[in-house]
Amino acid sequence: MTRLDYPALGEVIFDSVLPNGLRIITVRKKGFRKAFAMYATRYGGADRRFQLDGEWIDTPWGVAHYLEHKLFDMPEDNNALADLSARGADPNAFTSNGMTAYHVTCTDDFYENLRSLLTFVSTPYFTPESVAKEQGIIGQEILMGENAPGYVAYFELMKALYAHHPVRDNEAGTLESIAQITPEILYHCHKVFYHPSNMVLVCVCDADPEQIAAIAGEVLPSEPGAVPVRDYGEPETPFPLERRVEKAMAVSAPLAYMGIKLTPAKDGKALLRQQLTAELALDYLIGPSSALYAELYDKGLLGRDFGTDVDSSAGTLTVLLGGESKDPDAVMAALTDRVGLIARRGIDPASFERCRRAGYGRALDRLDRFYSYACMLSQGAFDGWGVGDLFELLKEITPEEAADFLCEAVTPDRLALSVVRPER
Repeated sequence: MTRLDYPALGEVIFDSVLPNGLRIITVRKKGFRKAFAMYATRYGGADRRFQLDGEWIDTPWGVAHYLEHKLFDMPEDNNALADLSARGADPNAFTSNGMTAYHVTCTDDFYENLRSLLTFVSTPYFTPESVAKEQGIIGQEILMGENAPGYVAYFELMKALYAHHPVRDNEAGTLESIAQITPEILYHCHKVFYHPSNMVLVCVCDADPEQIAAIAGEVLPSEPGAVPVRDYGEPETPFPLERRVEKAMAVSAPLAYMGIKLTPAKDGKALLRQQLTAELALDYLIGPSSALYAELYDKGLLGRDFGTDVDSSAGTLTVLLGGESKDPDAVMAALTDRVGLIARRGIDPASFERCRRAGYGRALDRLDRFYSYACMLSQGAFDGWGVGDLFELLKEITPEEAADFLCEAVTPDRLALSVVRPER
């Protein structure tokens, strides 16, 4: 077990790998009663086609999300969600395109709750009746999403950006695809993706790292599994499939999402540097304290909900910008015009330094929010970087790197626009 000390951050992290391949990251929060554990697998909605033992396997759209719902069921009509809640713990889970994570928050009985978390995630139990019943529940979730304007604007944007990669699709699937899911498919995908060598356990708590590792060693399988090869389709070009898509829905004002797809680096630290460079550059260009944001807001072209994000998932790297706007095309034109000005004049170092300090502050804030902290560490474990890399790179990125990113990526031929307009 390796101990990593970060005196400047006030953090102590213990990092180890069990013989079965499970990586365990424990953030020791001395004096905290609150404890948090996240058990995550590198398996998400985009992992629909994979190769194992030389055989290519295609699975229905939505299996990863379906597994997330069904793993709380235990033999003998027990339910892990109910059992953990009865002890005063707060369990939950989520599925993204590249990861499924199960987590529990508590103030008492942390070791017992951790044991329960590891047990139910590693104990698949599916019956034809329970799988059929869940189809109705997930079907309602899918229909609710299809009637949510933000959800529609986002996935229409992803379909405009990506020609082949399954990140263009909703992780939950469709009514037709989930009807194809059987207990046999769920058992098979659990066996392929839910072995410890494809997973990470992150604990943020005042608990003994050795005891955490001992519990994991007792509960989980002792042997590592084979990690499958994933197939996400043909390589994507840097350019969107469609430049502009539009839908009409029951909204009071137009909702506009803009996006850019980037080619992610293979190395973990290089990928993190790409992501952080994009985040700092976007904050400089159109962040809440930027001159452009103030100008567009004063003209009524942006609402206070307008924001930016850079998402790394399932071998993709996507830049997202969006919110309410009465004239999305004018906002898009203003963005590219401002980037043209940056190309001629460069980035103001003092303003960029303010963006860097703001980014540093946001990163520090995540260290005090256990859920966000664990998500960050889990993603870093799968991508190949750690918390120390994050703060080191934030200090290194230069205004010139940010300017180069903006001039290369935020251009009319790289941007896609998804608009949800009010019904007439």
